Amino acid sequence: MSARVREIYVGDQREAPMKFVRRIEAIAGKGLDGDRYALGTGSYSKSKGIREVTLIEIEALWNFFRVSGIDLHPGLTRRNIVTEGIQLSDLVGSSFSIGPVSFLGLRPCPPCRHLAKLIGMPEVLDGLAHSGGIYAQVLSGGPIRIDDPVILDASLTTVNYEN
Repeated sequence: MSARVREIYVGDQREAPMKFVRRIEAIAGKGLDGDRYALGTGSYSKSKGIREVTLIEIEALWNFFRVSGIDLHPGLTRRNIVTEGIQLSDLVGSSFSIGPVSFLGLRPCPPCRHLAKLIGMPEVLDGLAHSGGIYAQVLSGGPIRIDDPVILDASLTTVNYEN
């Protein structure tokens, strides 16, 4: 199976429930249209580091369930894009595309205490510590849809740990 987008979520306000969407517009240098981080209203919007888009692997959630017995809904992770068929840690420091949109993988995005408290699941701190997803920067905008392919662009690999 090739790597693909399985689900997409946006939250328009800090701590508000994430909303499932089938299509979203990515905006270069901002994030996803209508999402709290593109709007500058996210819990960590004023913190150091780029937080335009977050991604998590559905396989990480399946593994979390196998180990913990907790069925964590992807929307509760507060990640924007749920992928299938790709190890997201391989995208850190590299450019990749989702459909027509180009991204730069920035750094790991482990769950934080704020998330654990917000969803009432302290188990996520240890359970997803090494598989909580990644942060990414939108390099070129466009639409992202469910089932869009996720493709590593090996020719444009960059390393930037400051973001």
